Amino acid sequence: MKRTALSIILALFTFCIIAQDKGTNTNETDKKAVPREFSGITLGMSMEEVQNLLKGNGLFWYRGEADVSLLPRPNETLIEVTGLSYIKRAFFQFYEGKLFIMIFIMNEKMIDHYTIFTNFQNKHGKFTSFSPSEIIWQDESTRVSIERPLAVKYIDLAVYNQLLLQGQQLESYEKMLLDDFLNQF
Repeated sequence: MKRTALSIILALFTFCIIAQDKGTNTNETDKKAVPREFSGITLGMSMEEVQNLLKGNGLFWYRGEADVSLLPRPNETLIEVTGLSYIKRAFFQFYEGKLFIMIFIMNEKMIDHYTIFTNFQNKHGKFTSFSPSEIIWQDESTRVSIERPLAVKYIDLAVYNQLLLQGQQLESYEKMLLDDFLNQF
């Protein structure tokens, strides 16, 4: 009797381990695509489409053409918008009229890094890369990063890599702000 009970318990234990292993085993087909969209705005959209979406979006205070800037590099335009709650500022960068970078500087008084990270991971799966300064989700076409200080970046890798190949290095957010500030003198 003890031997039968022990055999049944051992069989159940083995079954549970095998079932758990199969449930956590992921392959490439289970991998979720990295998102290219935030609040209806999608990488690859035209500037006019993005402007129309910003006008009716309650997360941003879009003032129209006053928020649009030409960048010093050819064929690049930037829309810089003030946020209205969880987002302090947002930057939408265009190359040849198509959106290829979205940057959202978050309001850390209203939302924290961990909340965004856990929500994103629950929704989009495990990250690709993790460091103290950023967590990255990436596939062949898109890169999304959650960074410190708290910012979320979406990058169209096809355009980004094309610009790198052409030798046009993208400036960081801080460098753009410094240049804009120094140009005022």
